[in-house]
Amino acid sequence: MSGSRHRLHPAPGAPLDRRALLAAAAAGALATACATASGQPPGKVAVLGDSAAWEKPMAEAGAAMKATAGLQLVPEVNPSLESFEQVVKSSLRTNKTPDMLKYWSGYRLQDLARTGGIVDLTRQWDRAVGRGWVDASLRDAFTYRGRVYGLPMNLAYWVFFYNIEVFEEHRLQVPGTWNEFLAACERLKKNGITPLHGSAADRWPAFIWFQEMLSRQDPKFYDDLMNGRARYTDPRAERALRTLESFFDKDWFTSMDMSHADAAAAVVHGKVGMVPCGTWLGSTLVGAGGKPGKNLGAFVLPMADPKARPCVIFESSALVSTVKGPDRDEALKAAGNWLRPAVMKAFSHSLQDGCPNPGVEPANPVIAGLAKKVRGDKLWLLNRFWEQGPPELVEATVDDLAGFLLNPSSYRTVLRTMQDRADEAWQVWREAEET
Repeated sequence: MSGSRHRLHPAPGAPLDRRALLAAAAAGALATACATASGQPPGKVAVLGDSAAWEKPMAEAGAAMKATAGLQLVPEVNPSLESFEQVVKSSLRTNKTPDMLKYWSGYRLQDLARTGGIVDLTRQWDRAVGRGWVDASLRDAFTYRGRVYGLPMNLAYWVFFYNIEVFEEHRLQVPGTWNEFLAACERLKKNGITPLHGSAADRWPAFIWFQEMLSRQDPKFYDDLMNGRARYTDPRAERALRTLESFFDKDWFTSMDMSHADAAAAVVHGKVGMVPCGTWLGSTLVGAGGKPGKNLGAFVLPMADPKARPCVIFESSALVSTVKGPDRDEALKAAGNWLRPAVMKAFSHSLQDGCPNPGVEPANPVIAGLAKKVRGDKLWLLNRFWEQGPPELVEATVDDLAGFLLNPSSYRTVLRTMQDRADEAWQVWREAEET
């Protein structure tokens, strides 16, 4: 299988390849792999995903759907991210494509919709909204040219996990303001606890702190930047990286090679104060000994600008139906029943994450509390960095941000490099839109 992710994407500072960008934007395909999908027996629909951790939740949802709609979802897992994307994009042109896919939302879903290989699910979406089965504000994340091409599977909020017992020991409250957050970091550091987890390990986490800082300081600018309406050389982007540089100067961060799994254990054992991540990290924290609501809590990071619209970053995978899937009719029926409360409860409770159906309360009490706050306070839902912007641009920008994390004083150079990439990538994306 040719073309791994790391060979496809340039190193920090290298220019993006225009031909590769145009091919990805116009056709959504960089892969040469062949699919081996085959039809399921009547009453069963295959769902191909990239995460072994989702296999059991998908099976649970499949059993619930069989009980309520007479259809059983059958999870199929390709655990290699590079191979998964290659199989998906190449198979859409063949008659050996999976019936359904677990995919990303945002621009990555738009990139897939451009191939013409996935089904318009607007009717299924509208029916779910009419029945109160889905949060209607999520629609934009699953839309291309005004039509819905995916249904939300999970609903993870990006929050800060912390150890309740550690906070109590050091007389800390959950920060309600930005200054209280900074004061908590100072007190933890003074008492020998590394306040914050930051990481470039596994590559993708390099975007986390840039995302969090931008959205706290100016969420409108974050939204504009991620959608190509603002520039990385804007003073507001520089302010975000300067703020992070000051955190490095105060020695508030862990080593940049600490993984999320190690950070989760460090929080549970009182070595690290706070870990920013999606609520899906909750199961890892529980596995490390965390007890939600007892020694494990989470909060939405307060706004640095109290006048800004309160917001929270979210992430949600998309359930997609393919045009050439062998069991297309049953796949469409499954899509129409995916957001049904019984199915959503089985799935989200097994996954231990948030749920896009507002009538289904998460099993994890910490996540249930967060969902209540987000909906009660009507926080602005901003899609995660990874799903925002042309996929090739996002991939390269993550590498640039990793370079910043390893050399924080380089922020001006990094921002100029990212804007050079963005100028070309957005031009290619928009040219493809016109064809």
